[in-house]
Amino acid sequence: MKFLKVLTLKSYKLLFWLLGKCFHKDHRLIMFESFLGRQYSDNPRALYEYLSIQHPEYRLLWSVDRRHRKIFKEMEIPYVSRFSPSWMIYMNKATLWITNSRLPLWIPKPHDTTYLQTWHGTPLKRLGTDIGTVHMPGTETEKYKRNFTREARKWDYLVSPNRYSTDIFRRAFQYDKRVLETGYPRNDYLFVNNDSAAQENIRRKLGLPLGKKIIFYAPTWRDDAYHARGRYKFDLQFDTDRMYRELSDDYIIILRLHYLIAENLDLSQYEGFLYDFSRYEDIRDLYVISDLLVTDYSSVFFDYANLERPMIFYTYDIDNYRDKIRGFYFDFETEAPGPIIRTTDGLLDAIRETEKTDFNEKYDTVSFRKRFCDLEDGQASKRVSDEIICHLKDKIV
Repeated sequence: MKFLKVLTLKSYKLLFWLLGKCFHKDHRLIMFESFLGRQYSDNPRALYEYLSIQHPEYRLLWSVDRRHRKIFKEMEIPYVSRFSPSWMIYMNKATLWITNSRLPLWIPKPHDTTYLQTWHGTPLKRLGTDIGTVHMPGTETEKYKRNFTREARKWDYLVSPNRYSTDIFRRAFQYDKRVLETGYPRNDYLFVNNDSAAQENIRRKLGLPLGKKIIFYAPTWRDDAYHARGRYKFDLQFDTDRMYRELSDDYIIILRLHYLIAENLDLSQYEGFLYDFSRYEDIRDLYVISDLLVTDYSSVFFDYANLERPMIFYTYDIDNYRDKIRGFYFDFETEAPGPIIRTTDGLLDAIRETEKTDFNEKYDTVSFRKRFCDLEDGQASKRVSDEIICHLKDKIV
């Protein structure tokens, strides 16, 4: 089985390379992909939307996992199925690739294709070669780091949300090419679609009640809790019955699990209180409608900080995560822009505290935003696009 898998990958790589020799470069074709082709979201979506309006002379096409084509069909977004023969042709013909996660290592980048890596978050947990020991299935530490840096060598541009991230990205990815320190394109949406009318429209679209506050729970994945490679486990680690009893009169909870988490949670007994939006196309709408964020070590809190709303960090396994699984880039327990909570009791107390305490003042979120969000102003998509389009035009000349 392993031999057949290796043979298949080699055949794919050879076919990809041969197709690159058979087709001329299309200097107007740009390929997009988000989270391994599973979503229409994040920085690639923001750049797609900007380019489609500001640069209609380009043909924009999405790379999509065939299991996740529904949203692209419904929204009439042009796409091609990932790893199909047509996909290999278009990937070879494209003048630009834009993605926010690593492409499979076996894919050779044509020498005349520009690869823009947007990545997908300001790092709290250690990345790439900075990880001490890798606990993910299907690999081992040195192989993981070697493969990571081999992929990063293909990137021509890397988007960074701030100087803090730039320094980490260069070291952790061993990346020495062009960094576009612009802020994240995906956060532009938070500046232009965040009024009360937009919030109400999104609530109605999602079928959520208008008269209750929204708690947004967005946890990350755990490297050592998995079903198989790329399919991670997750369980709600708070007392759901108690949360329902004490909060449901005033609140609802919307949940979004990380794209690598494979669970299908049964929330039927909490209908009208717990809503699972893990498969909703883009997290940005969930940011906009929520009154407060509950997360753990996910980079979502760096983005959410732009909204200046309360954040609570439910880190029931922080000792294990900090000391064994990943480790942090700064003293998270003292610098987090909100309370660090380990129990359901603490979580309930913190939620009630948001009703009477100014979290921005108590946790000095002004200093936090100055360090991590100072470039965010609703114009990041323009800054990235201007740079890249200028590069593409120079290539043709």
